[in-house]
Amino acid sequence: MNRFVPTHAFGAALDGHEKGEIGKMLSPGNIKEMLTAGLKPLSYRLRTELAVEAWHWNAKGTWSEPDKKRGYWTSSSDIRGGSISLSYGYRLPRRGSSTDQANDDDYSRLDDGRVETFWKSNPYLDQHFTGEQNSNHPQWVVIDLEREKLIDAIRIRWAIPFARVYDVQYASIMAAADVSQALPNDWQTFPQGAIQNGRGGDVSLRLSSEPIRTRFIRILMKESSSISNRQQVDVRDHLGYAIREIYVGLSANNNGTLQDEIHHASNNREQTSIYVSSTDPWHRARDKDELIEQAGFDRLFKSHLTNGLPVLVPIAVLYNTPENAVAEIRYLKRRGYSIEEVELGEEPDGQFVTPEDYAALYIQFARALHQADPKLKLGGPSFQDIEYDEDVRYADNSKPAWLGRFLTYLKQHGRLEDYTFFSFEWYPFDNVCQPTAPQLAAANRMLTTSLTQMQMRGLTRDIPWIMTEYGYSAFGGRAEMDIEGALLNADIIGTFLNLGGEQTFLYGYEPNEVIHEVPCSSGNNMLFELDDRGAISYRMPTYYGARLTTQEWVQTGNGVHDLYAATVDDTQTSVTAYAVHRPDGLWALMILNKDPNRARAVVVKFHNETTGSEYEFEGAIDLYQYSRKQYELSTDRLEPYPIRDLPPEHKTLTSTPQLVFQLPAYSLTVIRGRVPLGER
Repeated sequence: MNRFVPTHAFGAALDGHEKGEIGKMLSPGNIKEMLTAGLKPLSYRLRTELAVEAWHWNAKGTWSEPDKKRGYWTSSSDIRGGSISLSYGYRLPRRGSSTDQANDDDYSRLDDGRVETFWKSNPYLDQHFTGEQNSNHPQWVVIDLEREKLIDAIRIRWAIPFARVYDVQYASIMAAADVSQALPNDWQTFPQGAIQNGRGGDVSLRLSSEPIRTRFIRILMKESSSISNRQQVDVRDHLGYAIREIYVGLSANNNGTLQDEIHHASNNREQTSIYVSSTDPWHRARDKDELIEQAGFDRLFKSHLTNGLPVLVPIAVLYNTPENAVAEIRYLKRRGYSIEEVELGEEPDGQFVTPEDYAALYIQFARALHQADPKLKLGGPSFQDIEYDEDVRYADNSKPAWLGRFLTYLKQHGRLEDYTFFSFEWYPFDNVCQPTAPQLAAANRMLTTSLTQMQMRGLTRDIPWIMTEYGYSAFGGRAEMDIEGALLNADIIGTFLNLGGEQTFLYGYEPNEVIHEVPCSSGNNMLFELDDRGAISYRMPTYYGARLTTQEWVQTGNGVHDLYAATVDDTQTSVTAYAVHRPDGLWALMILNKDPNRARAVVVKFHNETTGSEYEFEGAIDLYQYSRKQYELSTDRLEPYPIRDLPPEHKTLTSTPQLVFQLPAYSLTVIRGRVPLGER
């Protein structure tokens, strides 16, 4: 099914965290424990990009307007400036989106009630940088009124640059209940909403003679004025589109007054939710976000966590400049740090970036990076998810369609060779309140179907597939701290490798704490739980599951392993199995019983397709098993903790004909021994 090297295939992801947490999590004692999990390569995750922030990967650098300490930032690539222990993001004062996927504590400047602030689109999506007409990369603002309202008028207070050509539109159908996952994709322009010669300023428009009932309004901008009211300004400052404030509602009379349906506030809890296509990375020194910190490159590479292997490093794309990206790679190279693959961007799909806009940025960054280092392997897009949906092939805004459009853009522009690996994150279950047994039963099919749908839209096996994060859910839940978390992780690894995947990076490597994100449950994706002093208090099932995978199922080291198909003859069973032939000549099966109540009895047989013969293990057999016999979690909904926390059980058995192996309910088992297969 596949061939892999464990020191390449099984890695861990390191993320940004809140203030003060990096030092506590990555203490020398904790790092020593983390390394015992057997996960080798690292994927560096970029939380600042999720927070809609510009990343100063090095605190030392230069501003495009140095006298005022503002503008577009480039971190220094000079290695003489000392060691980088922490790095930070900077909030964007030209931000347009109300919400984000990190701390979610900033807000949109489009409805903050202050006319001195404004949103501005990313200048790198202007024709000056893309080389294409702006109409090929229209920028947009979407307003979510939360429920349907009668609308016939809009007031737009343009900043500079403004849109000369734009459409004011409404969604003709309701979007899904969870707007954070999918915006409407069926838009119609208001009868009087097509503007061909916009002049900027404070504009009030009557959109239709009769009010139209809708929940969503969109301003679609196609041509920019491309001017600035500042002298000797950076060219980027007058590219794109900028709006100070928006008002939408019913026109009370013909004198231009408006019954505004938008709530204006300088916080995202009270203001009407707004989503934008892009945001200008311009910012100021005083915009530093002290609440989110990333591990500094020097701290990371000198911590032994890399195991001397290449790190999958990120390049911020959505809120960054190519110059800053190039400086990052030069710094790492000058330090002599091992890097091989570079991931461009962090979850652009989750931030509603169109594939064409992401592709245009990707090409600009790839061109600059390859001028600095032609051998760099670039890829992405670090999909937030690749959504399991039986009808996804028909959806124009689905993730497979997104990938297809991205690949088409690269191909049309002759830059497909710059795309050398496909990356995505996999957290299959959003609802951590649902029973876990049906979720575990569906997990294999979900991942298999999702990747199959991606292949239908252009994903090829000619490039590596990398799962840059995986875990039970993107939301904290009990299952992540219980046996189910270990079972799902093992199933994800086995299924992904069976499908041809190359690398996996387990999320939650750092010791962490229980989080409360949903009313029904509490938990966290983590291998270790921290106590109040910052020391490891418990080892989670995910830790022991990782050890069984990296140190018992496979042989430690750099040996090549062959993965073979393993089938279960009872199609109704909850048992799944993954078989490897190891460099030491041993065969190892990783077997999961995903039934929470029933134990299973299995006999293992090996079939030689060449001879048609069947074989069984011979001689001594190592059996490793992890179940509720080793682990029990308390029933406390808010603060669950392990009542019993033991390592997997190990037995040595002697093979006999038709040897029966007992699989406890909800268990992970590794069976390892020799098989006289002869020619394979």
